[in-house]
Amino acid sequence: MALTNNSAIFPGFRPGKSPAVKAVLFDLDDTLWPIVPVIARAEQLLFDWLRQNAPAVAREFTIESLRRQRMELAASNPVFKFDLWRLRHAALTIAFNSVGEDAGKVDAAMAVFSEARHAVTPFADVQPALVRLSRRLPLGTVSNGFADLGKIGLAQHFQASIAAHSFGCAKPDPSIFHAACAALNVAPEQAVYVGDDPLLDVAGAQQAGLQAVWINRFERVLPAGISAQASCASLLELEAWLEQTAVSR
Repeated sequence: MALTNNSAIFPGFRPGKSPAVKAVLFDLDDTLWPIVPVIARAEQLLFDWLRQNAPAVAREFTIESLRRQRMELAASNPVFKFDLWRLRHAALTIAFNSVGEDAGKVDAAMAVFSEARHAVTPFADVQPALVRLSRRLPLGTVSNGFADLGKIGLAQHFQASIAAHSFGCAKPDPSIFHAACAALNVAPEQAVYVGDDPLLDVAGAQQAGLQAVWINRFERVLPAGISAQASCASLLELEAWLEQTAVSR
């Protein structure tokens, strides 16, 4: 697809001013699939499990109070900023202990949550676009979450996938972006990072020396002072932008 007026369709497009793209890196949640309904369902299924298997926890806490507890706990340990699975596990352990429930059940509770957390439905454009893009360029992912692409069924499209919890730091730290570029054997300026979060994904990638494409699936507005190389509503538009930037060189 060739576009004649890319700057109009892709706000922030700057033809001819960026190095050639040799790899594309993706965020996951709200970029490849919607995450809010997934987390809501996973937390509800977990709470239903608690009612049956740890009733004292379910009587003392609600989904909302458990969420507040996690937010408070996150500030107590820097590890929790990049290991969200460990944060949830630790918060549940505290909740179990506080009401005298057997904390040995926490692993089973987390298994319920994790299974539901992976029951995502990719946006309709994702599978076909990744198939096409992976034929042209090496692809990778960088995520602060703990989604398993193998369980989700998308791992085959990516040559490298880096998750904050296993890497040891999270976006927007430049090192996690640089590690993904190194895994794909490209310099940061030769990579495009595609994500939905203005601060973590757009500003974070640019500060690490990558180009950034903002995926705006929900008609949001970038905060003042943040400008992506392009703003796209879908991976189809991303494909068009990549083609147009190649043509413009």
